[in-house]
Amino acid sequence: MVLIDNSTSGNAMRKPVTPFAVASLTAAACFAASALAADDAAVRKDLFTVITLNGMPCVEVVSVATRGDNDHIATCKDGNRYHVFLNPQGRVVVEKQ
Repeated sequence: MVLIDNSTSGNAMRKPVTPFAVASLTAAACFAASALAADDAAVRKDLFTVITLNGMPCVEVVSVATRGDNDHIATCKDGNRYHVFLNPQGRVVVEKQ
């Protein structure tokens, strides 16, 4: 488990980072990277991580179609396809297509 310190003085309690937080941070990184290259290897890897952390089966993301800002369709090597996006509340959503 990863611990983070949210204080400026370093004296506050450390809080554990949940798997959802890791998935959210990973998704944010992949969405930022997608502006540079929609089908880049790093984006495929980040989307794979988000998909698997959400409990969905995926062997490897082999292609990505960017539909808009923070909105992607990921195709996995095993044939599964997922819509990965941020909902209006800012949460990462992974929907099987």
